[in-house]
Amino acid sequence: MQTKQFQAETKRLLDIVIHSIYTNKDIFLRELISNASDAIDKVYYKALTDETIQFNKDDYYIRVEADKANRLLKIIDTGIGMTAEELEDNIGVIAKSGSLSFKKDNEPKDGHEIIGQFGVGFYSAFMVADEVTIISKAFGTEEAHKWESKGVEGYTVEPCQKETYGTEIVLKLKENTEEDQYDKYLEEYTLRSIIKKYSDFIRYPIKMNVTRTKPKEDNQEEYEEYTEEQVINSMVPIWKKNRNELTDDDYEKFYFEKHFGFDKPIRHLHINTEGMVSYRAVLFIPEKAPYDFYTREYEKGLELYANGVLIMEKCGELLPDYFSFVKGVVDSEDLSLNISREMLQHDGQLKVIAKNIKSKIQKELVDLLENHRESYEKFYQSFGRQLKYGVYSDFGSHRDDLQELLLFHSSKETKLVSLSEYVSRMPEDQKYIYYAVGDSVDRIEKLPQTEMVKDKGYEILYFTDDVDEFAIKMLREYKEKEFKSVSSGDLDIDTEENKASDDAEKENKDLFTEMKEMLTEQIKTVRASKRLKQHPVCLVNEGDISIEMEKVLNALPNEQEVKADKVLEVNVNHEVFKSLQQAYQDDKEKFKLYTELLYQQARLIEGLPVDDPVALSNKICQIMK
Repeated sequence: MQTKQFQAETKRLLDIVIHSIYTNKDIFLRELISNASDAIDKVYYKALTDETIQFNKDDYYIRVEADKANRLLKIIDTGIGMTAEELEDNIGVIAKSGSLSFKKDNEPKDGHEIIGQFGVGFYSAFMVADEVTIISKAFGTEEAHKWESKGVEGYTVEPCQKETYGTEIVLKLKENTEEDQYDKYLEEYTLRSIIKKYSDFIRYPIKMNVTRTKPKEDNQEEYEEYTEEQVINSMVPIWKKNRNELTDDDYEKFYFEKHFGFDKPIRHLHINTEGMVSYRAVLFIPEKAPYDFYTREYEKGLELYANGVLIMEKCGELLPDYFSFVKGVVDSEDLSLNISREMLQHDGQLKVIAKNIKSKIQKELVDLLENHRESYEKFYQSFGRQLKYGVYSDFGSHRDDLQELLLFHSSKETKLVSLSEYVSRMPEDQKYIYYAVGDSVDRIEKLPQTEMVKDKGYEILYFTDDVDEFAIKMLREYKEKEFKSVSSGDLDIDTEENKASDDAEKENKDLFTEMKEMLTEQIKTVRASKRLKQHPVCLVNEGDISIEMEKVLNALPNEQEVKADKVLEVNVNHEVFKSLQQAYQDDKEKFKLYTELLYQQARLIEGLPVDDPVALSNKICQIMK
């Protein structure tokens, strides 16, 4: 029998398929099962247009058989089969997909869609097999044909015997090597795992003999093994079922089966969108963050399917980073896949889906916040930081998507408050949304800088996450109200005390000037405070970088020293100031000592390290003498 040669292009393609196109050898089974599903679909389409053909779905299936003794793996289908000519055209010619040609000639009906696009999936069999045999009998014909090939050397086609129409693919597996154990593709566990992972939602049954155990008839305490045929795949995915038929338990079961998390999801979204790009999706909003969520190792993404076949386990392009906590699956019939079907050929379709998904997640979270506040706050404890990073990233371009979802502690509530709630209860004379930054609510409550704002009856938002102030800088304003830190240079609050402070600063201009000269390397200036009531001193900042931002930036491993422009404010109504004035008049050494102590005290209040702890200790002892 004459061996026929592949086309020159096909030879090169075959070599590329075996060594380059596919990143995972397991893919070969997905490809062969997808081709088998296509073959059954073609019979279904013929039945739609030919009344003489009865399509009884129970008669159509895919079967996987492993023959360990002879190292053979078989994939059998009851589909349309191929003639000798089709075997040569579809297998011997580079990337000529019979499914793609059929798809062009037959518009899909009843929601069925041909999976195959490129016709190279079959060649992936040579990644694991030394020899591939196809035995096929075309629908409506009497003659069967056998196609055989050992790879790039070529192939043969000859008549053979086959009782029923359909196709049987027989793989003679390669011998094991140090790098690859091909024996595993004969193991029941491996085959079942690959089928469940990639082909679980193929719409026809995938059958396989599985090993079971049962008590022996003569001794119920002993067990014996037996085999029985089982359907391995689920066939109908949850996202293709009617939402009205499903319960919360059904979604939770799917969440656990897919190993999306060990927690119970707070919300699920079941999406069925028709349009420029049609897709279905089931998405979950978890309650708890995975242990590695805020690490570089965490990989975001949704499972991406094309017609029920898994294409990507984690498609990161479907989610913005700030919604990376969302788990779930997306299935579309409109995706243009690349030659390996492991990634997309064009990202335009994906962008349309991603934009729609982002909008639906945002609306779902807003609804959760407005109507199920307790559940939202549980979610926010785990993922609020991620939403704030989203506000900060990309120069604040996502602010409109996220600003309604932010929550903060405040000076007037024991619970978290939203920006909308804050603004709704602002007094008419309040110009700004005031905030204070610190390591904890308790620490912020004690900050001297909050005294004036609280005294006016204004609410203060408490920022306790290191990203909070960075995010607010990008947000800039909310409902035309600017954000202002209680530690900013000018609180813009008019009071009678302010006028008194202005007068005191003029009267003590030389004192403040000399203090500034003593601290010229540490601070920008010294002035009388308009915000302090009970405390003698505090540090505030001028410019875009606050003192808290300085701490965060200097903690990063980039070896860049960042400094905020610090201002030392002194409470001229405090008894300590009288001592400072007296020392300025009578004892310049003591004045210098007091100035240094007040500055170090302000640093301690702000949570900044003391410049020289030993020197500070000696100066305190000097005061106590």
